Amino acid sequence: MPKQKTNSGAKKRFKVTGSGKIKRAKAYKRHLLGSKTKKRKEALAKSTVVHPSDEYRVKLMLGMA
Repeated sequence: MPKQKTNSGAKKRFKVTGSGKIKRAKAYKRHLLGSKTKKRKEALAKSTVVHPSDEYRVKLMLGMA
């Protein structure tokens, strides 16, 4: 049986932590930044963890599940 291919878009967007959680970047930090507060933009710059309900699908795309 052939090997499972990793989704190329997913491997650029997600990183796996040492404990096995999946990190992602937050959305809404690309444009229209003038109307957003400094505090909000600083919060958007930080990374966060993928929600548990989406974790399985992301792991499938990364070839982990």
